[in-house]
Amino acid sequence: MNMKKILFLALTGVMALSLMACSPQNGGDSSENTSSPSSNQSSGETQNNETPESVTIISLNANKEAIELEVPYDPKRIAILDMASLDILDALGVGDRVVGTADTSLEYLQNYINDGIANLGTIKEADLEAVMACDPDIIFIGGRLASSYDALSEIAPVVYLATDAELGVVESVRQNAATIASMFDLEDKVDELMADFDGRITALSEFAADKTAIVGLVTSGSYNVLGNDGRCSMIGREIGFTNIGVDANIDTSTHGNEASFEFIVEKAPEYIFVLDRDAAIGTDGAKLAQEIMENELVMGTDAYKNDHIIYLANPAVWYTAEGGITALDLMLQDLESELLN
Repeated sequence: MNMKKILFLALTGVMALSLMACSPQNGGDSSENTSSPSSNQSSGETQNNETPESVTIISLNANKEAIELEVPYDPKRIAILDMASLDILDALGVGDRVVGTADTSLEYLQNYINDGIANLGTIKEADLEAVMACDPDIIFIGGRLASSYDALSEIAPVVYLATDAELGVVESVRQNAATIASMFDLEDKVDELMADFDGRITALSEFAADKTAIVGLVTSGSYNVLGNDGRCSMIGREIGFTNIGVDANIDTSTHGNEASFEFIVEKAPEYIFVLDRDAAIGTDGAKLAQEIMENELVMGTDAYKNDHIIYLANPAVWYTAEGGITALDLMLQDLESELLN
């Protein structure tokens, strides 16, 4: 139990300290720890085992630093600007608390796109007036809205969770789900929801052992190679393909580094993984990734000849929703259907 909670309990008889869920908060003191934001969360229990008014979790702030953040316990009105968090809330069975959400094309979250739930903008640009109007107890954001963290914190506590490439996508999902579950006393449900992922990762890892790959995304007619530091990192880190596309010291986490098709021929990977960014974000008039990739140069590679070019079937999930429970299931399905069947 942290000092703020001890002080609160000691002074409740003489102070009118408001910890109501709708009070604007700025999220506590920042630290330099930039690891996964979801570890070391408080259980939120009081000394008398009474229902707490708040719990303390580990979240990120506007600078993407891990901080302690006090949030309302069992929040009733939730504003969502991050699809991974919405995915987790849905899996935990508390999606009925969502009063506003960013727009999304993800099929498995379409129940939250309706006239009864306020449209709060997009995962890149929040409609602050709409967020305020829905009177949330708590707000969830992702990395694309880090610059709006302070403004949103004036409305309600802002929970900013992320996947940590070094920790791994699966463990990040597990920890972030546990963090969110702690707000509702649903921690026991996380193990059930995550039960089969480790075994599926193991099966894919056994297949990937000693195999080389280039991982990348297609955007605006180019193929950008990705490392093990961001998008699609699961393929190299947890699944275990040897990613030969980039120098390990080069940062590629945003949109990758543009590579020529001659580069692919030179590297001669056994497998090529392709994320269609244009399809993921619905770019009008864009060519399909397959049209771009299957050119004369690439068609001369062993990866093409052996049918080892893997087009990720759910690009919007990989690109916009990595970190959710259903998202993780679909991402693994994309790999299993191509590699294990």
